Amino acid sequence: MLSLLEIITKTTDFFAARGVEPARLNAEQIVGHALGLKRMQLYLQFERLLTEPELEKIRPLVKRRAQREPLQHIVGSVEWGGLTLKVDRRALIPRPETEELLELVLAQAGGGGVRRVLDLGTGSGALALALAQAWPESQVTAVDASDDALALARENAAGLGLAARVEFLKSDWFSALPAGVVYDLIISNPPYLTDDEVAAAEPEVRLHDPLAALVAGDEGRADLHKIIPGAAVRLAPGGWLALETGVAQHAALLAAIAAAGLTAGESRVDLRGRDRFLLARAA
Repeated sequence: MLSLLEIITKTTDFFAARGVEPARLNAEQIVGHALGLKRMQLYLQFERLLTEPELEKIRPLVKRRAQREPLQHIVGSVEWGGLTLKVDRRALIPRPETEELLELVLAQAGGGGVRRVLDLGTGSGALALALAQAWPESQVTAVDASDDALALARENAAGLGLAARVEFLKSDWFSALPAGVVYDLIISNPPYLTDDEVAAAEPEVRLHDPLAALVAGDEGRADLHKIIPGAAVRLAPGGWLALETGVAQHAALLAAIAAAGLTAGESRVDLRGRDRFLLARAA
């Protein structure tokens, strides 16, 4: 029989040989998930010998991760923005960069809520639900063109007790929104990668994230070029637009912001120092 620590060590080596990084963290999370143990509980039981039924729970999950299925899909959830979100193949796994966008928006609001919020391309619902949680008085609308993504987002809203707080709507960006409704904040993490960038991405991204949530034409800018002028029409006076973008797109997008009549167009960098976020205001 092998101890818990021996299994974690063997799994770490197995993952490292197959390019799964960080190997030790993945091993701990996979083993912990299989056994129903949190990481601290693992550490307290390193010497415990595992039974064959326990090993049978671990092996198929290790195989899936070694084949580069995302860890989040295997465990079925991700901790993001202070929320536990269900994730699967129906929508993009919420990224740390998008959590930075959330933090940027919350800081811009200065601690006060925003009355009416629109989340474009909501995917799993991450941004919409985190903002609804942070701003209990806000009215949040979240749109997506994918029925699968909207189903997942609604499941997340229900699981978090926020179903009554967020309206989900199938829409190709602004197309299905009610006429005349304007928003104090429009936020979006749209597709912004090129085909070449996705082709060079890790297998977890290439093979498991929905392609439509990743890739846009016009060097990754096609959807952003739809969102910017649309936001200029849909923002209330003084309202603001917050976008996650590709890192080599800001010159063209800042020009689009100015052409749309938005003001205070501004690039913000992510934690790696790359031009990742754009902010703009309605006059």
